[in-house]
Amino acid sequence: MNYLEPINQKKLFGLDKFFNELIQLYEDDNFPNKILLSGQKGLGKSTLAHHLVNYVLSKDEEFNYNIDKCEINENNHTYKTILNKSNPNLNIIDVTLEKKFIDINQVRDLISNLNKSSFNKKPRFVLIDNIEFLNLNSLNALLKILEEPTNNVHFILINSNKKILPTLLSRCINFKITLTNKESLDIANNLLNGRLSEAINKDLINYYLTPGNIYNLFKFGEINKYDLSSLNLKEFLKIIIKNSHYKKNDLIKYLIFEFVEFYFTKFDFSVSVKFHDKYNYFLKKISDTKKFNLDEESLFLEFEDKILNG
Repeated sequence: MNYLEPINQKKLFGLDKFFNELIQLYEDDNFPNKILLSGQKGLGKSTLAHHLVNYVLSKDEEFNYNIDKCEINENNHTYKTILNKSNPNLNIIDVTLEKKFIDINQVRDLISNLNKSSFNKKPRFVLIDNIEFLNLNSLNALLKILEEPTNNVHFILINSNKKILPTLLSRCINFKITLTNKESLDIANNLLNGRLSEAINKDLINYYLTPGNIYNLFKFGEINKYDLSSLNLKEFLKIIIKNSHYKKNDLIKYLIFEFVEFYFTKFDFSVSVKFHDKYNYFLKKISDTKKFNLDEESLFLEFEDKILNG
């Protein structure tokens, strides 16, 4: 479950420099018709894309985009129609809840929509999130329309630093989004209305976490009634593993791998060579579990037994 939905984020925090660069490209008539926004999951790439689209499509509207504040006016027509999924100038494709990949029918529907006449002369955008989840058939279908894009159509593809096929990468301008740890914390603090330090124990905040990760971590604690301000990393990991939250929540499954790695960085390996060996062991096991889609339960239970309870 993703608690932070980019489509609803009216304020763009901390990504001003990227946003200004993109709109300058658009204003100079140099905006690529195929662009890849790449970077860690939770940086705000999709939110950035939605703000760019709103800026362009609402330019001639009464309540247009507020560029000085990097903010979408909730009264503008574009925002309202995107929310109710009726905007003719934006097509969004993402992984559906019931499937683990973007299937070819979603791409076929996109092709059908693009072949229809536009209701206006505004640019049209195709936003495809989580492109690493395109299966082979959907990828091949997408490649065909990327090779011969329709006039005045811009494709914005979003990738969370996952490996994608060179055939797709070569067709796009790769626009990398990066944040420093301080920038990430500042954005997360804004998302939490200035309550970051009181909402989450600093022991749980590490350089692996992006603003979206931190916000969603807070929402996870809130929904499950865990006081994250009083839990240290070891206590938090024990609760997650004991209650098997990683089986019920993809966000937590994603985060727990980062927390396991972070847990080891808190120790001085020079004091114990044996502990360093355990770190290397679990690091490889994490890598293999992700790479080969192995059962994560055995990994987490072993980590609890040998490290947390050891």
